[in-house]
Amino acid sequence: MKKDAKNKNQSDFSIRGKLIEAKIIRMKSKKTAHVEIKTIKFIPKYERYLVKKSIFAVHIPDELNVNIGDTVLCGETRKLSKTKSMIIIKKIESIVPEKNKIDSIPIDTLQKIGDEKWSKLMQML
Repeated sequence: MKKDAKNKNQSDFSIRGKLIEAKIIRMKSKKTAHVEIKTIKFIPKYERYLVKKSIFAVHIPDELNVNIGDTVLCGETRKLSKTKSMIIIKKIESIVPEKNKIDSIPIDTLQKIGDEKWSKLMQML
């Protein structure tokens, strides 16, 4: 193993094979994330759709900052470890936590509702 093998960037890996768009579901390791893709298949006999999901382990490059719930584009590379053979190319969509819904509604509107519970809640705030 070379000395500089630990400090590899995304550009050091050649992307070949499949490109998938997936959602990050687990990030327990420092450089590894688990992504999930869903495929929909029509079954003619039952005239229904079957949703299958697959989970892949992917490598997270140093220059990318991703979180659980983000949608990412992954590409197939050489085998990186026993389970990893894909790398995250870019982040497509990020999940931003929403503000508390009470904060986004004006206080006057909540008092016009007329519910006693809301008025007690607003007094506590």
